[in-house]
Amino acid sequence: MTTASTRVPEGRYGRSSDERADHRLKIAAVVLGTVLLALIGYFAYHYVGQNKISAEVITFKASGTAVEVHLEVRKDAGASGYCTIRSQAENGAEVGRADFRFSGPDTRIDKVVTLRTTAEGTTAELLGCHAD
Repeated sequence: MTTASTRVPEGRYGRSSDERADHRLKIAAVVLGTVLLALIGYFAYHYVGQNKISAEVITFKASGTAVEVHLEVRKDAGASGYCTIRSQAENGAEVGRADFRFSGPDTRIDKVVTLRTTAEGTTAELLGCHAD
């Protein structure tokens, strides 16, 4: 017998076990990639698409009993909601917290709001904005 006669002809008995394993891995990779893309799309839509109101603290000025906060609010036309701001003392204790409402047809609002405090506040922190 020669070595040529003992070889199995290529493809005669179907795929080898290595080829089947490679095919299964490719299918698993495609399925997992599709699921990952769907999750990214879902979270992106809910983070960006559903965020109808957002704001940013531009500046603030603290005094003994209040903090004046300059907010820039961006929202959908006609949407309404509120933004929560807090102030802390130098030692980190919260000395003031309030919600400020925004509504109307404007999509960008620059407004200076006054946050009353129980002691001298040294910060003005935007905790978040929520649509109604």
